[in-house]
Amino acid sequence: MPTILQFQPLSSQPSPAFWSALNNFKLEKLKLDDTRQPITAWLEEGREIADREAKGGEGLIGVDGSVGLGSAAFGEEGSHSFRPPLGSTSLKGVFKNFNTVEEFKATDPKKDLFNSIVDEMLDSFATDSPNLNPFLLVTFADLKKYVYHYWFAFPALVSKPAWEMEDRGLQAAEQVDVAEIRALAKNMSFSDGAYLIKGPRGQRSAGPLSSAKSFFEGVIDEERTVAFHDPSSIVSAPGWPLRNILVYLHRVHSISSITVFCLRAGSSRVCRASLPSPETSDKPSAVGWERNKVGKLASRVADLGPMMDPMRLADQAVDLNLKLMRWRIMPTLELDKVASTKCLLLGAGTLGCYVARALMGWGVRNITFVDSARVSYSNPVRQPLFEFEDCLDGGKPKAQCAADHLKRIFPGVNANAHSFLIPMPGHPIPSASIAETKASVAQLESLISSHDAIFLLMDSRESRWLPTVISSSQNKIVINAALGFDSYLVMRHGASPSSQGKRLGCYYCNDIVAPTDSLSDRTLDQMCTVTRPGIAPIASATAVELLTSLVQHPLGINAPAEVTDAYRDEEAGSPLGIVPHQLRGQLSQWKTHLIEGAAYDRCTGCSNIVVDAYRKDAFDMLIRAFNEVDYLEKLTGLDELHKDSEAMMENLDWEEGSEEDF
Repeated sequence: MPTILQFQPLSSQPSPAFWSALNNFKLEKLKLDDTRQPITAWLEEGREIADREAKGGEGLIGVDGSVGLGSAAFGEEGSHSFRPPLGSTSLKGVFKNFNTVEEFKATDPKKDLFNSIVDEMLDSFATDSPNLNPFLLVTFADLKKYVYHYWFAFPALVSKPAWEMEDRGLQAAEQVDVAEIRALAKNMSFSDGAYLIKGPRGQRSAGPLSSAKSFFEGVIDEERTVAFHDPSSIVSAPGWPLRNILVYLHRVHSISSITVFCLRAGSSRVCRASLPSPETSDKPSAVGWERNKVGKLASRVADLGPMMDPMRLADQAVDLNLKLMRWRIMPTLELDKVASTKCLLLGAGTLGCYVARALMGWGVRNITFVDSARVSYSNPVRQPLFEFEDCLDGGKPKAQCAADHLKRIFPGVNANAHSFLIPMPGHPIPSASIAETKASVAQLESLISSHDAIFLLMDSRESRWLPTVISSSQNKIVINAALGFDSYLVMRHGASPSSQGKRLGCYYCNDIVAPTDSLSDRTLDQMCTVTRPGIAPIASATAVELLTSLVQHPLGINAPAEVTDAYRDEEAGSPLGIVPHQLRGQLSQWKTHLIEGAAYDRCTGCSNIVVDAYRKDAFDMLIRAFNEVDYLEKLTGLDELHKDSEAMMENLDWEEGSEEDF
């Protein structure tokens, strides 16, 4: 007596590579788009594996084929078609990602989406390419925790009355038939992993499901066969895809009796299926939501956090905030430009520590410190990369200590350190120290050459001179930050003197005197940086934001000074807003002034005169600047400017007045 034909449900098996692809797809393409998207998976055939623990020798255990998803589920860049793994067939589906877990848990959106896919499948019955086995995947991706809520559905039409299977049930197919039927499909392309077979053994031919009427015309029932790649491994039931195949053959091609050939990786099977009477419903209902591991109709959760390398988790988490910033607020933001900027921090004190932290927040991975000092007991409360233990036994070298702490905060950063004193004008070099000084200059030149942006974050005015000259000669981006008690200056230096067009000034362009010794003969308050505690974080953050805005500007170092939006070209400017030249902040008045300063042709730091002399005489020019107090003023002509100014003052006619005039 015939029995009701039962079908083995499908199971899903998304790979870790798929979740990684979903991360990128969400961040790079979808963003907040929650519309349905195409997705591709593969379906494995059921197979049998040896059970070595079975009694009486080796037995066989059936393993159902699952629906797999990998890194190419959303389409591989550069590939024209999806290629399923060997021995499996491709499945086309619909993907929808919800933006909140509450939306994901709601019933109606999922139900409506499921019904729409069923309607589309029924509509496809009238075409030459019916989509008989679509699938649905809905997700909510918590990208901060690498937790993915997901639910698969494999819509299957319900036939009323149900299809029946003859008394013999699923019989093992003969290998000669399996080989012949598989061979027929090799040179043909069939959708849904199913095709028609007709004719006796040795004379069989194959055709697509959509041509069933014409293909089977004049063929007796016993020689009409539908073959499909069967994911089931059990001996009593074929796999889930057969449900829709049978409904389609009956509704569209009026086939109510057919041989079913179940192609499996192990023992393929064959049965005879028939419909006892015509279907009674115009539109069949559908089932197909996947059950979870405990057999309930509910979603599943994939938690990849514990499986991932902590360093990789940190690396991706750092980038997440930046990518969210880009696709939610600023799509034109070029994060790679910022992340790839190699930053040299000259000074690892209060400014250096805060600048380094802000750079990491922007995704900068290459940070180098230069500082000759050691950590002192006054440092940790003001300088966030140091701790009390760093002050013991004379203190650790600041540069190396800062780099080490940076790596502890985020192991993915490439933090390096160098401890040497930067030679300064007005600080004579003893003959015994010439070689050491020359080595320090060469090291600084090499470091500036190998970095993209140079931060001047030192305590003294004259210590900024040598990096300014070297950077000007190499046309490097220089960001300068200096602190007062309740004020600060943050500025970017202009391009090299050889640059075309209007050139912005450097730190020394407003001076009419050369930098000289400001460190000797100082009282305690002069030896320490006396400033309100909040000034350094403000100035440091401003310096990093200025660099970021400048890097985003198409003209880079040659970007003009923008004071207000009226100066800004929105089409050809930085997406982050205006890119000023100088910012002078006063905390006592809660004001920040944007200032533009032109390059000075007698500047002791960036003028043609100084840069050309450095390029020509190199260290010989520098040693004179270090040792001779008046060298830079004579070189640039500032000494003559002083004389002319004094002469003008002497030649002025001063009008004498009475005391009442004052």
